[in-house]
Amino acid sequence: MLDIPAEAVVSPANSSGWMRGGIDAVYARAFPLVEANVRSAVLALHGGELPVGEAVLVPTGEIEPQWLVSAPTMRRPAETLPDDTVHPYLAARAVLRLWRDGRLEDGRPIRSVIRTLVMPGLGTGIGGVAPGTCARQVAAAWDEVFSPLPRR
Repeated sequence: MLDIPAEAVVSPANSSGWMRGGIDAVYARAFPLVEANVRSAVLALHGGELPVGEAVLVPTGEIEPQWLVSAPTMRRPAETLPDDTVHPYLAARAVLRLWRDGRLEDGRPIRSVIRTLVMPGLGTGIGGVAPGTCARQVAAAWDEVFSPLPRR
């Protein structure tokens, strides 16, 4: 994930913003300030719990990638997701909507600053979601966000 040049990476975190396992632990080691930034944003913007289906953008404290998008796939750390979960879809949709519609504190659109966004498998590590299930759900989120149904 960190070998791909990008302005932002996606963290399939938990709702509290703890980054102690899976790809989150890799990010936390690579970007020493990022877990505190995520937890501060979750506390300030969401009262301490970022629901699955929401996402926040925080600085990594590094030059590249400069940003991390935290998009929980599970409520509690180390939670195994059920076979019928839609959490990868909800997390991907939150990331894509944030990129499409979000704004930085200075008012600039996020999409004007983030040209390349690296997204790992959502829930495929600790969450136990099958990669094919994740891929189908991410594709469905993409279709919903970028290919809306025609209006009547």
